[in-house]
Amino acid sequence: MADDIKKIGAQILIDELTDLGVKYVFGYPGGSNLPIFDVINKSRIEMVLNGDERCAGHAAEGYARATGEVGVALVTSGPGATNLVTPLADAKMDSTPIVGISGQVYSHLIGKDAFQETPITNVTQAITKHNYLVTRTSDVARVVREAFHIASTGRPGPVLVDITKDAQEGAVPVREISREYRLPGYKLVEAPVIDEKRLDEVCDAIRKSRRPLLYIGQGIVLGEAWDELKAFAERTEIPVASTILGLGAFPGDHPLYAGMLGMHGAAYANFAIDQADLVLCLGARFDDRVTGKVSEFINNAFIVHVDVDKSELNKNKKVHIGIHGKVKDFLARITPKAPKADSGDWLAHLAELKARYPFDFDKGDGSQIKPQAFLRALDAAVAGKRTVYTTGVGQHQMWAAQFLTFREPRTFITSAGAGTMGFGLPAAVGAALGRPDSTVINIDGDGSFEMNINELRTCFDRGIPVKTVILNNKILGMVGQWQRRFYKRNYSSVEFNEYPRYADGIRALYGIETMAISKPGDIAKGVDAMLKTPGPFVLEVMIPKEEDVLPMIPGGRTIKEMILAPGQVRRD
Repeated sequence: MADDIKKIGAQILIDELTDLGVKYVFGYPGGSNLPIFDVINKSRIEMVLNGDERCAGHAAEGYARATGEVGVALVTSGPGATNLVTPLADAKMDSTPIVGISGQVYSHLIGKDAFQETPITNVTQAITKHNYLVTRTSDVARVVREAFHIASTGRPGPVLVDITKDAQEGAVPVREISREYRLPGYKLVEAPVIDEKRLDEVCDAIRKSRRPLLYIGQGIVLGEAWDELKAFAERTEIPVASTILGLGAFPGDHPLYAGMLGMHGAAYANFAIDQADLVLCLGARFDDRVTGKVSEFINNAFIVHVDVDKSELNKNKKVHIGIHGKVKDFLARITPKAPKADSGDWLAHLAELKARYPFDFDKGDGSQIKPQAFLRALDAAVAGKRTVYTTGVGQHQMWAAQFLTFREPRTFITSAGAGTMGFGLPAAVGAALGRPDSTVINIDGDGSFEMNINELRTCFDRGIPVKTVILNNKILGMVGQWQRRFYKRNYSSVEFNEYPRYADGIRALYGIETMAISKPGDIAKGVDAMLKTPGPFVLEVMIPKEEDVLPMIPGGRTIKEMILAPGQVRRD
């Protein structure tokens, strides 16, 4: 009889993932997840073998960030699971919906220091939205459903599901497989309907303001509110400044775009928020990399904060109007009644600031490639083409944020909260699989790239056409910049030697086309070769060792201490 049919836990897991619409699982096999690997290659799901488990986690993040869907990573126990810790922490900081699935040793071996045993649910308790240890086959389907629900609802985040090997191998009758949620500790309170009175109060604040500014974050992207944001900004004529994770949520070439905020944000954007008399913070969290010394951040402005996560309201910065709600709903409801701001003089002033303090750099004597000039050339070369960028973490990340133009959401994928070096290449793998209609370019630094260089094998094996640019200055650039400026040029453990020469070795090691350029006259040739190569490509761009990312507000300082780009002089 049909009711007597049994399924093993591994099959139940894969069936549930298939039913949930999962197209790709990123991961690495090992002893404690072999039952799952035995099943997955017989399913419709594509299993992507990454360079290691850390790469798998970041690839799942890249997929989630590029598509808005839940990314999935599958790892084994012990070191396999601990390698997933960094991607889980990264996803938690940046509100990325991923589900990590780890195999665990047999239930009867737990706590006995068995081979490759690690209590990974204990390890990850503080860096996941939730986690599970599954020891019974009958719980697999329910837990997987719950994990996806938790990861993707409310404020998104990572969930870990640790499944013992006996739960994977055990079989239960189909009739006993339950998908009913049991979430007594996860009482998702839907963001309440925003009170009409609060909307009227915000409209009144707009009427009274003369220097209003929209301060947007990744909440616009996660809430898919970019169309509503554009409509609201254009109706009210309020300029829009963005955090690094908000880049692309508002078109970077729009006349109302006021630039990126923060430590390495545009000087004109930081001046703007400092001078604003009304700040509407939408889907951002007053992160320290934006605020600097928070006690002195926008103290002269009336502040409105809208966020789906109630805990963010008044957490870092006390505000005048805190609204718990979905930013998409807030914008949709307020736009029809919102007044046009009296912002003509303010917009003219911001235009002057933008002309006076643009992103700029010392052009040098023309003998070396300046990273900023290279990125401007790349930006021009891809204009009008569907392009998604990922980055590692460091100077190259900030230069990319400064000198590339992001016109659409989900086109700039970077590790912001955790600042995870090595993020860029595996995230690009996930993004490329999730967005096959787009050219995916990983902007990396030599230090960050080398942390996950093994992911090139994944690119070659699967023919994933990720383009990687290595801005190679033979130093851990951002740390070196801090050591130059704040530690009397004491270069401690940051300088690299002449090797590796990436372009020389990558083709031999991984079979991937490469090119190295070192002269400004070679930029066009290098970019053209990279973009025209149908498969993966690595372009090594040699840049000066002591090029700084400017402007810069030193950590914990204020806008008064901002270091401007070369040749710029502050005029208050």
